[in-house]
Amino acid sequence: MATADLEAEVAEMSCASCGIAEIDDIKLMECNVCDLVRYCSVKCQRDHIPQHLQVCKKRAFELRDEILFKQPESSHLGDCPICCLPLSIYKKNFTLYSCCSKRLCNGCMYANKLRQIEGRLEETCPFCRQLMPDTDEEVKMNLMRRIEANDPIAMHEIGMMRYLEGDYEAAFDYWTKSAELGDVVAQYNLTTLYFEGEGVEKDEKKELYHLEEAAIGGHPVARYNLGCYEEEHERIERAVKHYIIAANLGHDKSIQALKECYADGTISKEDFAAALRGHQTAVDETKSQQREEATIFFVKH
Repeated sequence: MATADLEAEVAEMSCASCGIAEIDDIKLMECNVCDLVRYCSVKCQRDHIPQHLQVCKKRAFELRDEILFKQPESSHLGDCPICCLPLSIYKKNFTLYSCCSKRLCNGCMYANKLRQIEGRLEETCPFCRQLMPDTDEEVKMNLMRRIEANDPIAMHEIGMMRYLEGDYEAAFDYWTKSAELGDVVAQYNLTTLYFEGEGVEKDEKKELYHLEEAAIGGHPVARYNLGCYEEEHERIERAVKHYIIAANLGHDKSIQALKECYADGTISKEDFAAALRGHQTAVDETKSQQREEATIFFVKH
């Protein structure tokens, strides 16, 4: 083993402040921000902060970037729970049902509609088979029942209703809880409140944090907005990375942004071609014959 490697291994097994080794009943804890150093006690960690702070911040930024620029396996919407094909990232191609908080593709809605017409059945949810609500009040009651079960999607929807009513503080409360429970759309919507100063103080740092969290969760518009932000601040390389990730999720505006980058010479021909292929693959994965038939059916009706 090389001397440098041996020194690094010894340092890893020793307290960065006092140098005590991890032996017998002495257990070391990692720095809670970076993964570079370990400590035997909180006191040693505090004592070591002045000389470790800059390196720690740099490593924390690197770790955050590793997470931020990782390509998500799918968009934040995932798959339709009935046909198990990826949902389109565009709202016109799916519907959220208040009874079960499921987002269902137009193809499965179409199949359910045909079943109901042919069997002269009552109109029910394609997923849970509950009768469809007749009024907005029934929709709200469904969502409130889902909220009692700690459903983050229902919380987001009620938050959106409050937002459209102009009750921004209530919207903030619902979206904050929804985001804490893992709803990516709520993370994205919080950026709007912090950007506009609606229900909260304007805060660019918090706006960017929630934008990044939404992007990490697979929200292509959040990713695109991060690209625009980086481009505005002349960090073109970072902007291009964001656009490519969003394009690979099927986001059309990101492809247009990459076209402009290609024209400016800030992305190579090979990388641009790969982004085009990734975009087309993502779009194709959301297509099916049933969904195509649904498009025709709903246009006619």
